[in-house]
Amino acid sequence: MAAALPTRAIWAHGGAAVDVDTCRIPVAGHWVHFTAYTPTLTADTEYCNSIPSIGKTNIVFDYEGKKLRKMTVEFEITKEPEGTRVYYQKPTAHKTGSINAEIDFTKYGAGKYLAHVTLVNNGKRTDAHVPFTVGGGAGAGGNTVLIIALVVIGALVGLYFLSPAFKQKVNSMLGGGGEAAE
Repeated sequence: MAAALPTRAIWAHGGAAVDVDTCRIPVAGHWVHFTAYTPTLTADTEYCNSIPSIGKTNIVFDYEGKKLRKMTVEFEITKEPEGTRVYYQKPTAHKTGSINAEIDFTKYGAGKYLAHVTLVNNGKRTDAHVPFTVGGGAGAGGNTVLIIALVVIGALVGLYFLSPAFKQKVNSMLGGGGEAAE
């Protein structure tokens, strides 16, 4: 069963392969990684597109590469569809390549949000963003459901071939009549 799973997937950042990591925000040929943590609720679990609980959340923007450290970058988080600003970091050069913000989403409620990253270079503004939700609860992701389904199916197939009584029961349920009892 494990051989049936894609081998190029990297299970970091929520199971997304790096080239399809939806936590990465492309900004004018550069990359910024968006991560959210709810330390009082889920310790050091990382979130990106869906933060399951409403509460104090640490938002982290990390530059991938060093070129952005010399450029002026602006960060903003808005609640959608209203566009209400819940966080704003004025255009600044961030020499560390990491920006941390704490937002208490209990003030703004569950819903859809946008993380905006704007590169301000020579008077030109290049905006990019990543949508995310807050307060949707913790559900199993698609990869988790697939793995659980494969394990259950594998266990049932194994039981079918290893247990004559189970095989007979399945065959009788499917109308195959089963094998004669010895």
